[in-house]
Amino acid sequence: MKVTVKDCLELPVFKKALVIAGNQGLENRVSAISFLESGGFGSINTNMHKKNEMILTASFPERFNEESQLQIIRSMAESGEAALVLLSSEPSSKEWLHRVADLANELLFPIVLIPEKTDTTYADVIDAVMEKVLYGDNFANRLISNTIFHLLNFEKHSNFQSAAREAAINNNFQMVILSEDFNPIFSVETRHRTTIAEAIRAGIERDLDKSTVYTRIDINGALTYWGPVSINGEKHYMFIVDNEDSYSPGEITKLAEILEIAMGMWKYSPVKDAKAEFIKALRRGNKSLAFCLREEAFGESDEILSVFCISGIVRDDCLKKITAFEKKTGYEVLKIHEGDEIYGIILRVSSEKSEEMAESCTELYRQLQFNGSAIIFHVTGVDGIEGASDAYQLINEAWPFIQHIFPHQNIFTKYELALASNCINISIRSDSVKKNYMDLIAPFKAVKEGKGKQLLETLEIFVLDAGLNTSKTARMMNIHSNTVQYRLKRIREILQADMMGTTIIPGLTVALAVERIEKITRML
Repeated sequence: MKVTVKDCLELPVFKKALVIAGNQGLENRVSAISFLESGGFGSINTNMHKKNEMILTASFPERFNEESQLQIIRSMAESGEAALVLLSSEPSSKEWLHRVADLANELLFPIVLIPEKTDTTYADVIDAVMEKVLYGDNFANRLISNTIFHLLNFEKHSNFQSAAREAAINNNFQMVILSEDFNPIFSVETRHRTTIAEAIRAGIERDLDKSTVYTRIDINGALTYWGPVSINGEKHYMFIVDNEDSYSPGEITKLAEILEIAMGMWKYSPVKDAKAEFIKALRRGNKSLAFCLREEAFGESDEILSVFCISGIVRDDCLKKITAFEKKTGYEVLKIHEGDEIYGIILRVSSEKSEEMAESCTELYRQLQFNGSAIIFHVTGVDGIEGASDAYQLINEAWPFIQHIFPHQNIFTKYELALASNCINISIRSDSVKKNYMDLIAPFKAVKEGKGKQLLETLEIFVLDAGLNTSKTARMMNIHSNTVQYRLKRIREILQADMMGTTIIPGLTVALAVERIEKITRML
C-alpha cells in the first residue's frame, strides 16, 4: 500500500502541524522515517538515507546559514526524500523562509513544522508514521480482531461492560473510564501493578486534559495510554493498560477507537459518578442521600477532614496542586468542577494528629490561592456527613456577602464564614437585635457628616481588615500612622470605650460587618 506525505499529515500526531513550503509535493511517497544527519558544510550524507524517507530534525534552520539551508533542501530533494519535518518552535526570524521556501516549492519538497507546544516527541512521530507505512488501515492483528469478536458478541453478552471485560481478559489489557472530573466510573482490571488513584494522579500531572491524542505514561512498570472519549455526547477520559507491552501505540489507539464505537453500539450509559453525586448531595443538604452514597464514594473507613469551594482558579492548575498534595500527605481529595468553580472534600486516611492534618489542609489552600485570583471557602475540622453538609450550607449562606465584609481576603475559614452568616441573618431582620448592634456605631452618624464617615471607615478597616494593627491600617488607607492614631483617639472619645478592650471588640465587629452589608444592600 502506498503511503504519501498527505496520508501521514492526517495522523493525530500531525494535527497541529503546518506545511510551510512544498504543498505541491504532498503526494510524495513515504516508505520510512529517519533523522537529519548533517555536518557543517551544508550537505547531507546520502548514503545514510533511502529514497522516500521522511526526515525529522530540530536543528534546522537555526543551526545553518542560508546557503547551507538551501544546499540541504536541494540535496534532500535530489536524493528522493519525501519531506522534512521540523520538531521545534517557530524560528525567531522568518527571513530564512523566503529563499528556502521558494526552493522547496520549486523542487516539490514539503517542509512541515510541528510547534514545540504540542508535546509531540520524536518517538510519537516515528511510531505513528511507521505504523501507517507498515500496516496502513489494515489492522488485522490479533488484538484488534479478537477484541472486535468479543465486543460484538451480542449473543453471549448482555451489555458493554460484560463484553469489554472478556475482551480485556483474552487480550491482556486493562481499561478504566473516568468522568470529566477524573473520577473512575467503570474499570476492567486484569492485573495489579499500581492503583487507579495513582494512575489518575499521573494523568493529571501530564496535562491530559489538553491532549487530543493518546498519551503513553509508564506508571510503576504499567504502560498506560490515555485519551479523551465522548459517551452520550459528554466528555470522558479512558486509559488503557498494555499489561505486557505487547502492542504498538497505533494498535492501542485503534483499540481505543473500537472500544468507543462499541459503547455506542451497545448504547452504553456510564453509571453515576458516585463521588460527584456524593459531593452534590452534601452541597444540597441532602444528608440521607449522602449517607446512601458514602460507601460507594469512598468507603466507611475514611473520615471527612475538610470541605471546600474554590472560585476563579484555572482547573488544570488546581488539579495539579491537589494531586501533589495527595502524593505528599496520603490523603484523598474528592472534587468536581462546574464552570470556574471547584467543590470537594478532603478525606482523612492516616493516623496523624488532628492539628497536623488541619495544618496540611490549610497549607493546600494557601498554595491554591498563591496567584491571588482564586477565592477559597473551606471548613476544616468537620464531624462526619452531618458536619460536612452543615459546612456547605454555611458556605452557601455566607458566599454572597462575605467578600463585601472582608474585601481584602481571598481565603475564608469557618470563623469568617460563621461571622458572615450571623451578620447576614441580623441584617435581614428588623428587630431589636439588629437595632442593638447598629446603635453601637450610631454616634458616628451624629458627627459632622464628612468627619463621621471618615472615622467610621477608619474603624471598619482597623477592626475588620487590619486585625487591630495601626500600621497595617495606615498602609491600607494610604495615610500616615500618626493620622490613624489621631482618628482612633477621636473614635474612643465618641464611643466612650477603650478600643483595645476585650469586651468591646466582639459586638463592634458584628456591628461593622452588618454596616458593610447594609451599604451593599442600599446600593442594590
